[in-house]
Amino acid sequence: MLTRIRSRGLGDSRSPSSATVLELLFDIVYVFALARLAGRVADDLTIVRHTLLSEAGQTVLFFTAMWMIWSLNALLASTYDPRRPDLQVVLLATMFGTLVLAVTLPQAFGQRGVVFACTYVVIQIGRPLFLAFALRGHPGYAFSLRVLTWHLVSGVLWIGGGISGGLGRGIFWTLALAIELIGAATTYPLPRTGGRQLNALGVSVSQAHLAERYNQFFMIALAEVVLEAGAAVSFPGFSTGGTITLVASFVVVVSFWRIYFYHVRSGRDSTPSGEGVQLSRWASYSLLLIVGGIICTAVGFGQVIEDPHPPIDWALVAIIFGGPVLFLIGRSTLERASRTAPRCRVLYLGAVALVVVAPVMVLLPPVAVAALAAVVLAGIAVFDQRAHRRGPETNPTL
Repeated sequence: MLTRIRSRGLGDSRSPSSATVLELLFDIVYVFALARLAGRVADDLTIVRHTLLSEAGQTVLFFTAMWMIWSLNALLASTYDPRRPDLQVVLLATMFGTLVLAVTLPQAFGQRGVVFACTYVVIQIGRPLFLAFALRGHPGYAFSLRVLTWHLVSGVLWIGGGISGGLGRGIFWTLALAIELIGAATTYPLPRTGGRQLNALGVSVSQAHLAERYNQFFMIALAEVVLEAGAAVSFPGFSTGGTITLVASFVVVVSFWRIYFYHVRSGRDSTPSGEGVQLSRWASYSLLLIVGGIICTAVGFGQVIEDPHPPIDWALVAIIFGGPVLFLIGRSTLERASRTAPRCRVLYLGAVALVVVAPVMVLLPPVAVAALAAVVLAGIAVFDQRAHRRGPETNPTL
């Protein structure tokens, strides 16, 4: 098998339906990266309010940038065979670069800005550059050039921001990230060519492989709730407020899991290859919201355990209730809608209910806020299950 993989070109290879062990190894770095991002969110909640928006904006920028690396890696491994030695080298190099980024996160807007920018640019340019050389003569060559061109443009802004520092760094990096997001959303169009679907560009993505990678990353993010709540309650020991919040965080974890894996909106539509998975065009951005919502929820519950005494801060309420809202919005748009399946509004209504209830929460103790958020989310999970009850056909995957 390995001989056949080596003998054929990258463009002739196809991704397997299941994720490989190397891809799971790659996700280990993101366990550390998500913990660093959660730490930044927690720090944002403790700073002076007049700088909250700027600090939170930096955290969102880092989170989105790290997500861009992971999503493009998942797309690469879902298009070509990740068991190939050359592709494994690329994945391992990206893994090391991501580790460097995670290490530099706390000081990325300080002394380590140049290191962060250069590492990020090397990852984002090096990957399509490798593909451009490896796919010469194959249909996917044109798409690799598209991606490379867009990242060359954004790379100039990343480096410029790393050098400039201060306010200029934030402006340059925001523009660079916006370019990458627009490029990904429009399939990296070029002048006189426009944007086209991946299939039209000779890129065949394994929906089953990509969906499994999304499932695995979701589980890694979900573990962050357990880590934050468990770490917060373990230091002072069990108390009444801490115990209640710990139970509430467990309810949230189960509710997130249940809604993510058992919310069936598109049914079992088949892809042309016969796989029972069909992700939406915006699936990558949907998972971005899902993971972001989970991190916010994890930090919120951890903060309540550390300081359960009233009054509660409005920013903490926004984190505790805003996290599930982001999760519900992301999950509701993850799959491609089916023309024959009824459109369920349970998740949308649940998100609206959380938004409506949130302003009143500033009047309650922090422990009560966390418990009520868990109860509401559990109720949404129950109603969603009833709305999509399909008996033995329920599909516990995407």
